[in-house]
Amino acid sequence: MKIRAVRANNHRRAFEVRTRRGELPFPYAAAEPRPSAGDRVAEVHVDPELGREGFTYRLESGAEGSVHVDSVLEYNEDPNALADLLLHRLTVEAVERLERSGFSRREIARRLGTSATQLYRLLDPTNYRKSFHQLLALLHVLGCEVELRVRDRRNLESA
Repeated sequence: MKIRAVRANNHRRAFEVRTRRGELPFPYAAAEPRPSAGDRVAEVHVDPELGREGFTYRLESGAEGSVHVDSVLEYNEDPNALADLLLHRLTVEAVERLERSGFSRREIARRLGTSATQLYRLLDPTNYRKSFHQLLALLHVLGCEVELRVRDRRNLESA
């Protein structure tokens, strides 16, 4: 997801990041290096070197930091971003398991009943257009059992 604009709001002590989904806050406290009252944000811009998927800021002290849009989305608990993060984690796990399995990719594709091209798409961690169903089938073929737990977040915070 591309960042359209970003600005520092010293009053709210947060960066305000604008994307196609709207404006999202990202608190200074979550940034590294952390802006403070004694070391304020001197400059902030959408960074073309990050493919406009992040922003870079410079503090008055000269220290610089960058924040990727994924961090902003995760902080704001964007449901789509959290689902993409889970998909990414499952993909990375599948790639690691495949490398340790000793099976060829062609054999795995045969067991899944799919093409080698589709398997490569499935193993691509940057591809978010695949389904959880496909990934679960791949992990099953690799001898894994995936357990999904749903918990109330409020209970986790008090623990």
